[in-house]
Amino acid sequence: MKPVGITRFLGTNCDRDVWQAVEALGLAPKWLWFEDQFDPSDYSAVVVPGGFSHGDYLRCGALAAKAPVMKSVSEAAAKGAPVLGICNGFQILCEARLLPGVLVRNESRKFIDKWVTLAPAGKTPWLKPSGGPLRLPVAHGEGRFHSDAEALKKLNDQGQIWLKYKDNPNGSLEDIAGVTNEKGNVAGLMPHPERAIHDWMGGEDGRAILGTLLS
Repeated sequence: MKPVGITRFLGTNCDRDVWQAVEALGLAPKWLWFEDQFDPSDYSAVVVPGGFSHGDYLRCGALAAKAPVMKSVSEAAAKGAPVLGICNGFQILCEARLLPGVLVRNESRKFIDKWVTLAPAGKTPWLKPSGGPLRLPVAHGEGRFHSDAEALKKLNDQGQIWLKYKDNPNGSLEDIAGVTNEKGNVAGLMPHPERAIHDWMGGEDGRAILGTLLS
């Protein structure tokens, strides 16, 4: 089986968590350094982890979105490869225009670090049937999803919203916690599934998301 590529930027601090989660699922992870490019055909999927890439200077994810590795990530996405962005990875994918919308400062203007309940909001290859809501942790200061009215209507009409907060922690439009691109192969979410892989972490609901990398 081909490895799962995991991007690594200066300041990223959730890359090792994603690495261990991928290994726990029985898959082989491989680093993708931000200054390098890669052949998308060498990987089964790409995960862009959370953290504070490049110190979150300018806007969160703005500098990372211009890194050489993202050219290859964009090529992988265009070829239909699965690409998942988690927290800062979601911000990076939005800044790279691989996902619609933008993540802005939380409504409270405070950093949020807590567990949240998520409701699946549509059919997606990124979510294994779980029979109910998911419980995952969030940790972000700029996780409020925003878009203009036209783009928001398109997201709803095309079923690109795949996760919603049950109790919105950051003021996201329509309680949005995760969206996909039009093809559905690129997805982003603010909660951290890699932090909910084992029971000792507080829950295993993250497997419902990261487990889709097995298919």
